[in-house]
Amino acid sequence: MWTPPPRPEWLAAFLRETRSWEARTVAPLDPQELIETAQRNTGLTDFGPDDWREPFEILLRAIEKEAELHLFGRLWTRQDFLLFLETRLRIEATYKAHPEIEDEVIDRPVFVTGLPRSGTSILFELLAQDSRFMAPANWEFVFPCPPPEAATYRTDPRVPRAHDLITQMGRVAPTFNAMHELGAWIPNECGVAFRLSFRSQYLAATLQVPSYSAWLFAADQRPAYSYYRRLLKLLQWKNPRAHWLLKAPEHQSFMPTLFEVFPDAQVIVTHRDPVKAQGSVTNLMGTLYWMRSDQPFDAEAFEQLLTPEGTAARLEQMIEWIESGAAPAAQITHSRYADLMESPIAALEQLYARANFTFTEDVRAAVERYLAAKPQGKFGVHHYAVDRTDSTRRLFARYQRYFDVPSEE
Repeated sequence: MWTPPPRPEWLAAFLRETRSWEARTVAPLDPQELIETAQRNTGLTDFGPDDWREPFEILLRAIEKEAELHLFGRLWTRQDFLLFLETRLRIEATYKAHPEIEDEVIDRPVFVTGLPRSGTSILFELLAQDSRFMAPANWEFVFPCPPPEAATYRTDPRVPRAHDLITQMGRVAPTFNAMHELGAWIPNECGVAFRLSFRSQYLAATLQVPSYSAWLFAADQRPAYSYYRRLLKLLQWKNPRAHWLLKAPEHQSFMPTLFEVFPDAQVIVTHRDPVKAQGSVTNLMGTLYWMRSDQPFDAEAFEQLLTPEGTAARLEQMIEWIESGAAPAAQITHSRYADLMESPIAALEQLYARANFTFTEDVRAAVERYLAAKPQGKFGVHHYAVDRTDSTRRLFARYQRYFDVPSEE
């Protein structure tokens, strides 16, 4: 049901011109060569705990066997992986030079999660208008070292380069701009930072690598969350944050691990008709894969990530965690997409009350200004097909009853 968008002329011309090139020689993705290049580029050797190496190698094998990257996709992926490796090297060197960073306290962080395309992004952006919360800006995840400093945070010279790298997605596939706003100062998802551990659903959503996706859903995510905590400590060391505001749909799948690593966290879960959200995420994923590969998008290969059965299983798992206490209900607040779309100010005020936050007049004014500057559809309309069959709807019946989620017909 997914049709690839036309490629921009600059990329179509590049791919035509290089169709006879030996892509694997021009843009090698060999694990050891990438490691050695990152070490040579930085003059550093210590990557920290070795728990990143297994997923790194699994992912690279899957790319070579399954992803069918075109040349630009290989060049882009090589650039990304070298950046991740070099960032790890620089983080470890910074901790070694300043061991006091380890003493930083991550105090009562707020995590937003929920189904992809269920309103997590807009809720996250609205909460970020509250000055008591601090969301990591996109550029900080791209270039966290040296650690940002409060005095130069808004004028850091790394921002323009980070912005160029971040917005490249919209230049490779212009239709993506209607799905997700991009920019150096846009708060970004935890899954982007999880790439440093190579245990990230964001990576699974960027590259069509079903064997890596299967490994990821069965893998222990504690290394990703622990390294993320290490990154957050580094980011707040010279630019203090009262409470981090963080977000990723994948937290929904790893709630017990999240609370193990961040025991005083407050989690906000967004809820939307899964049938509608499913159609939207399928279009998103297809577009992401199309950026790097000519391979036809195969939704069936990603059962855990895309199919209604896999989505329903994850939603029911969340219910079981809440009922068993594996995810503490007292630290979880729920937000309905329908309410947020119908009346965002009222929905946000009610959310604050349920979460025991104070909805001040300053917060109200900041949110109103933000909404006025970002009307719905500002960057275009995101069109997608929806599977409304009765069998699909029945899969989500328990979830919709449990959280009182209305169907969107």
